Amino acid sequence: MIGSTEPMRFCLAQFSDADALLKAVVRLRDEPHVSLDAFTPFPVDELAEAMRLKPSRTPLFVLIGGIVGMISMYALQYWVSVLAYPLNIGGRPLHSWPSFIPPTFEFTVLIASLAGIFGLLFVCGLPRLHHPVFEIDAFKQASSDGFFLSLSSDAESLKEGHLQRLLMDAGATACWEVPDA
Repeated sequence: MIGSTEPMRFCLAQFSDADALLKAVVRLRDEPHVSLDAFTPFPVDELAEAMRLKPSRTPLFVLIGGIVGMISMYALQYWVSVLAYPLNIGGRPLHSWPSFIPPTFEFTVLIASLAGIFGLLFVCGLPRLHHPVFEIDAFKQASSDGFFLSLSSDAESLKEGHLQRLLMDAGATACWEVPDA
């Protein structure tokens, strides 16, 4: 909740393999007042569906960047060739649109790719140099052979230890309360 003075409760659980993690996600995804996040050493295809993740907004950033790049470059060339510095070169018309296509295309690709990169960083919340789960020593296995699921909640109605019980009931092999989440 925005403006809530109640600290967010945050727990991390380790699972034995990807199947156990998927079963836990399916079991816990409809739990009220709880949000899930999974950490795996390799992509697990079914995990995004199981967590019911929304589609990424990154393609929208790329589309908007491409449209802005295309319009701005074409408008710049039109302004320079027709309005600001009209030069009659070789009898061609001032608005010679075929000569505007290559620079417009190149600038469209440039701005779309930059918008995609910065949009991805924005959507992912990067750069984030520290995350509270880094305080748990076992989390170092997340990049090699560990399967982790984090549960967080800011609901005041949840009692102390409720998130740990949920995770252990879902099949976790170990569970930790994450400090200062």
